[in-house]
Amino acid sequence: MPTVTGRSDAAPYLTTIALERGHTLIADEPTDLGGLDLGPTPGELLAASLSACTCITLRMYAARKQWPLQSIEATVTFERDERHVITSLEIVLQLHGDLGPEQLQRLLKVAEQCPIHKTLTGAVPITTQLGS
Repeated sequence: MPTVTGRSDAAPYLTTIALERGHTLIADEPTDLGGLDLGPTPGELLAASLSACTCITLRMYAARKQWPLQSIEATVTFERDERHVITSLEIVLQLHGDLGPEQLQRLLKVAEQCPIHKTLTGAVPITTQLGS
């Protein structure tokens, strides 16, 4: 099972995120919320995951079908409530290549089948516990 570990030390909200495969990311909050604005917020990282997964899923599908999809842009916007809980996500796709209307419509449907999209629209159990 893949593991991702976040660590926050003295700097307010600045969090280093280590992936077991050796990659490192940071997350932070904007200065107006008390952070240092040194990285994306957790909400932005969630939107980035959806954008990246959508692009990757579309690229894999088009390659398998040998469709001439040259480039993909998946712009994700989101709304939050007063508690900073994300209440909605919207994806706008820009698909470039010599694609017909039927191919574009199929790619639109495929975008909704990416694993992160399915995760966010499904019910995923989350358990939280104290470590030793």
